[in-house]
This record gives sequence, C-alpha cells and structure tokens, in this order.
Amino acid sequence: MVSGSLECPVRGQTLSSVVPAKATGGNKDLELTSMDLAMKLHYIKGVYFFQPEAAQGLSIHDLKKPMFQCLELYYAASGRIRRSESGQPFIKCNDGGVRIVEAQCDKSVDEWLAMARNNDHMLAHDQVLGPDLGFSPLVFVQFTRFKCGGVSLGLSWAHVLGDAFSASNFLNLWGQIMAGKQVPLQPNSPAYNISQFPTSISRKPFSLKKVDPVGDYWLTPNNSKMVTHSFRIAAKQLHDYITTYCIHDPNKISDFEIISAMIWQSLSKAREDSGPNIVTICSNNSADKMAMLPSNGMTVSTVEADFCVSEVEIGELAKLIAEKKMDENGLIGELIKGDEVRSDFIVCGANLTFVNLEGMNVYGIEMKGLKPVCVNYMMNGVGEEGTVVVLPSNEKDGGNNGKMVAITLPQHLMLKLDNRLQFDWNIVI
Repeated sequence: MVSGSLECPVRGQTLSSVVPAKATGGNKDLELTSMDLAMKLHYIKGVYFFQPEAAQGLSIHDLKKPMFQCLELYYAASGRIRRSESGQPFIKCNDGGVRIVEAQCDKSVDEWLAMARNNDHMLAHDQVLGPDLGFSPLVFVQFTRFKCGGVSLGLSWAHVLGDAFSASNFLNLWGQIMAGKQVPLQPNSPAYNISQFPTSISRKPFSLKKVDPVGDYWLTPNNSKMVTHSFRIAAKQLHDYITTYCIHDPNKISDFEIISAMIWQSLSKAREDSGPNIVTICSNNSADKMAMLPSNGMTVSTVEADFCVSEVEIGELAKLIAEKKMDENGLIGELIKGDEVRSDFIVCGANLTFVNLEGMNVYGIEMKGLKPVCVNYMMNGVGEEGTVVVLPSNEKDGGNNGKMVAITLPQHLMLKLDNRLQFDWNIVI
C-alpha cells in the first residue's frame, strides 16, 4: 500500500440538479420521527468504484437519466427541510430535486484503491444542511471519472432522511432502473421490529448527547479536526481472530463483534486511560430492507463494561458486545418527544459508536451488468468520541466475505490508534 497523502487528485467539479420525472409527493409534509431528529446533524457517505468496462460508453446523460424515475419512488429524497410555526423541522415533499456532481480524477481506479484509504471522502460531495435549510438538497450524487475510464459513484445522504440501508436501497434502485429491470410502481413503507426495551425507565439514554444549539446550520460542533481512514480485513484473518480468541463460543461471535472489540480495546490503549467504558452500537432493525420510503430504522444500543477494557481478554469483550446490548430507541423517542423536542443532539460520536452494516446489500448495484470492485461507507458530522462503520467487502475466502472498516476520529487519536492496531493485530490503516 502506498501513501495516501495527495494534493487533491479530484478536480473540475460541476453541479446540476435532477428532479422526479413527474410531480410526486403532492407537496405534502413528511413528519420527522424522534430518531430522524436525533440523527439530523449526521451525514452518510458511500463510494462505489467501477472499472472501465462498467462505464465504457456511458455519458453523464446515461448516468443521470435513471435518477428521474428513481426519484418518483424515493420522492422524499427530493424534498427540503422546512420548519413549522412552532419551529419543529419537517420535510416538504416539493420535488426540489437532488444535486448531481461531475468530477475527474488524475488517478486510475487501481491506483486509487492501492493507496492508503484516507481520501475516499473526496469522491462524495461534502454536505451540510443550512444555513438556508429551505434550499439545501438532502442528497448529492457525485460521478467521478478516473483517467483509466473507470467511474466512482459517490453518495452524500443527510441522515435525517434515513439510515445507510435506505441510502443503499436508493442507489440499488437507480442501478435497477439503468439496467432496464422492472421496479415497483409504488413505494412501500418500511416495517420495524418493535423495541423490547421498556420506555418507562426513568433515565436518559447514554447513546444521546445534547449539543449547543446549531440553529439552521446542521453541523456537529467539534473542537478537534476529524479524519476518516478505511481498511479491509480479509475473511481468513477474521476467521483466525475468532477461532483464536473466542475459543469457547466461536460460532456465537460475528465478524462485526470481533472487529468492534479489537478497535474498542486498541483505542482504550491508545488513549492511555481506562475508557471508554460505554460504547454505542447501531444495527439494522427494519424487517423490510428494501422499503423505498427512507427511514431511520436502525436499533441504537449501548454496551457498558464494568472492567478495564484495555486489559480484558478480547473474546470476553466480543461476548459482552454480543450479549449485553441495551436497546435505547424507546428512551431516545421519549426524550425527544418531550421537553427536548427543539434541542439538538448527536448519536454517532457521542460515545465511541460502532455502525453494523454487515447485512447491507452494497454489491447489489450494477453498471452494464458489472458490480463495483469496491464499496466504502463512512460517517460525517460525528462527535469527538468517534465512529466505526463495518460493511461487507468484495473479497471472498471460502465463500465468506471480508469486511471494509471506516474509522472516524480526532486526528491526534487516529495516529495513536494506527500504531496500536499495527502492534496488536497487524492491521494497517
């Protein structure tokens, strides 16, 4: 792997807009749920890399054309944030459209993927809602052409609109339309498993942090420079970790749980303190992963360790994550529905936050019948405790997927974590 320190290899950005092919949504108001409001300062970025064969002969018109029909079904993505007379934000489904970004890159796809993966964020537009909320698109889609003829598809998605599963479904639908496949004529609503965590418990959720008021500029206030680095862990490497360190219950520990345990412990050592003792876990909760009305349907849980994280056996820490999650969706809902309805909060980065995208169909998208050679997802606008996103990689070993991991932390902590992961687990980020 070569150095990722580059002088902005992405250039020549031009912007345009795409709206639904015909009027949709009836200019109706889409009420935001408590979980939507909890996530409103966060942004999801997804980047899909395609080799030249997948993009050969495709013009920008060919890439934009399916978006018109896609937005007929995902009409909320074309909306804009408005406020009610009481100040409560909602989405006005006014067909305002999504923003399309065209860019070029001086590297080939292979050269980019061979570099240290700390520049993927350049391939998805930096997005913040506000300060003119009524004119801020909820979605940006960036097409970047590489010098080899390959293309990356970069999605910037306001988390207030929906979670990463909703974002992924949106792009998969775009791909189906471009391939000429039959798609539903009407959007279907997501179904959720009901939270089993009692909402009558009189405590505030540990996963939620109240921040200073942001007004109409929806950006998480931080004192540190936040950076994102990504890396891939091979399936065989994960199998070895689990069978070596989780010898008592290797079949009960998932890849996500062992990765989370490793990073949690290594970060605790890098911080040179006893924490963090509480982490947040975000995992999929939608019973219908293909619902086309975007929503924030993930379960937000916390895990608390009553021991020194930096010294415990890694198998015990993974088991704690697997078995001791406390669902806080109900607590978040009760808090935000109550007196705090107009306050501003963060979830991702309030504690060290692990986002489980293992079940997301990131390789369900195709261009000219070819799947992306690599997909990465990351979080923007997170708090200073940091966020770790885990999703499938395209590498397979014995039928099992490896994992792509994207870590967002304050810059000074990222350097320390890099050293610890190399020393503890032979992982280079």
